[in-house]
Amino acid sequence: MTEPMIYIDGDFYAKSQAKISVFDHGFLYGDGLFEGIRAYNGQVFLCREHLDRFYDGANCLLINLPLPKRETRAVLYECLKRNNLKDSYIRLIATRGIGDLGLNPRNCADRASLICIAASITLYPEELYRKGMKIITSAVQRSHPECLNPRVKSLNYLSNIMAKTEAVNNGYEEAVMLNHRGEVAEATGDNIFIVKNGTIKTPPPSAVILEGCTRNCVISLARKAKYELREETLARFDLYTADELFLTGTAAELIPVTACDGRNIGNGKPGPVTLDLLKKFRQFIKTYKDKGV
Repeated sequence: MTEPMIYIDGDFYAKSQAKISVFDHGFLYGDGLFEGIRAYNGQVFLCREHLDRFYDGANCLLINLPLPKRETRAVLYECLKRNNLKDSYIRLIATRGIGDLGLNPRNCADRASLICIAASITLYPEELYRKGMKIITSAVQRSHPECLNPRVKSLNYLSNIMAKTEAVNNGYEEAVMLNHRGEVAEATGDNIFIVKNGTIKTPPPSAVILEGCTRNCVISLARKAKYELREETLARFDLYTADELFLTGTAAELIPVTACDGRNIGNGKPGPVTLDLLKKFRQFIKTYKDKGV
């Protein structure tokens, strides 16, 4: 079997030969950022939105990306081509680059290291999209925005991993994370939506969330379908008493949740609004055309 080809700083390497230095600050300190992106039928889904977020994050971290957006977009498509993929999960990564064992970023390379991987990913079993999933609330809080703002999709994902570990160790696929004020922020890898009395609600960016590209796409589809949708602060009480609950994310797409912390959501089955939005989202995927950056 042919090995997957990985892009690293202008060249492609077979998976077994794709390596970075142990002095790379992304490895040493989590000093970098990433994007998880999907491709469907050869089209990089929400390409502009993902690259805008990637470049905004790099600017926030003072990381000098080596390529303009147009050329980075070309790397995504070349990675699909080299691996003969049309439907894929793409991981785009930038690190501050090779430095030394100190923290000083000025001792790193002038430009970031850019890596692109295209492969398959299955975040949740298909059965859960039909029957819904059960989740819990994690004791691990979302990082305070003045420490590390979650709107930057940084390589430092340890809090998410610890919350995910807590969920898995307790027999669940996913966990809700609260912010420093005790409000609902998001799940470990997905944004959260509820439906109550026909109104769709989701935490706003001020709730300390990653403003997901799939989240924003679903918001747009919901409003286009004339659903009332509000971005507002949510508490766990709002999750427990919701008529419906669902998660959105690049890898997850849109998945129903039927129980939270042992409480059934609604009647314990995926609700009509959730299923309608899932149908609309999948239809949107089929007709999506990447218009460039």
